[in-house]
Amino acid sequence: MVRFGVIGTNVITERFIEESRYVEDFIVTAVYSRTSERAKEFAEKYGVETTFTDLESMATSEEIDAIYIASPNSFHAEQALIFMNHGKHVLCEKPIASNADELTKMIQAAKDNQVLLMEALKSTLLPNFQTVQEHLHKIGTVRRYVASYCKYSSRYDAYKKGTILNAFNPIFSNGALMDIGVYCIYPLVVLFGKPLRVQGNGLLLESGIDGEGSILLQYEDKEAVIMYSKITDSHAPSEIQGEKGSIIIDKIHTPEKVEIHYRSGSVEDITQYQVCHTMSYETQEFINLIKSGKLESTTNSYAHSLAVMEIMDEVRKQVGIVFPSDKK
Repeated sequence: MVRFGVIGTNVITERFIEESRYVEDFIVTAVYSRTSERAKEFAEKYGVETTFTDLESMATSEEIDAIYIASPNSFHAEQALIFMNHGKHVLCEKPIASNADELTKMIQAAKDNQVLLMEALKSTLLPNFQTVQEHLHKIGTVRRYVASYCKYSSRYDAYKKGTILNAFNPIFSNGALMDIGVYCIYPLVVLFGKPLRVQGNGLLLESGIDGEGSILLQYEDKEAVIMYSKITDSHAPSEIQGEKGSIIIDKIHTPEKVEIHYRSGSVEDITQYQVCHTMSYETQEFINLIKSGKLESTTNSYAHSLAVMEIMDEVRKQVGIVFPSDKK
């Protein structure tokens, strides 16, 4: 068994535990929260006996082999470093850090301590993303990648009433690009690598974070167009356009339906079977790597995570989004 501790007693952590239960050799053995009451309440819900309110104590515990971090984005790097420096493997929610400088330090710590560090970005590990990779050659030379993920945040109504929750607070390294845009950028980087040029645009809210934005990315032989938002909804699919046809992806963040539309007019359904508890795929990848003695994922790799973070850093610079961690 791989014994996980969890940081974060929120809905994301709940989903992680509930969906990872389907993965062989997964077990949660410890819970961290800032208050003992909340830690115990959350732990009891999932039958976990050990709780912590101190990260250093948790990191030295013999009760865990790995940690799942689902705290606000601004805490990811600091918390990951504590656990890696005590020999624990780290599965960290996306975005893995606030900026590329933080991520570079995290990667170095993973290498120094010979532990696994992986960004918990589920979409690139799903069967319906892998089928895109396997069938990409069928559409010939790729010329354009178009990805859209726009989801009206349930916290935006509170923001408009004057209550700034974490999701719209730059102190926590949040915003549409970090929380939503990353789902569009990561698949692009996995498929085509880092672009030559990045041009970002966005709508800054009064709190200092972006409510929505778009990115134009230039490659030597293709371009990418990305749109994301936390203040509007969109039902538009994503698309990879090639000279022989296009691959249509229903939802870039969680692909469930994938088709090739050929120039001849024919349509090929390349959708793969995929379980509904989609977070289990990232957990399975993480556990498989640990059990095989590997310290880096080939899909959610250091290079891919770093390239994505560098793209987001550049977009934030162009749009004017500044986090406290940028000044360190």
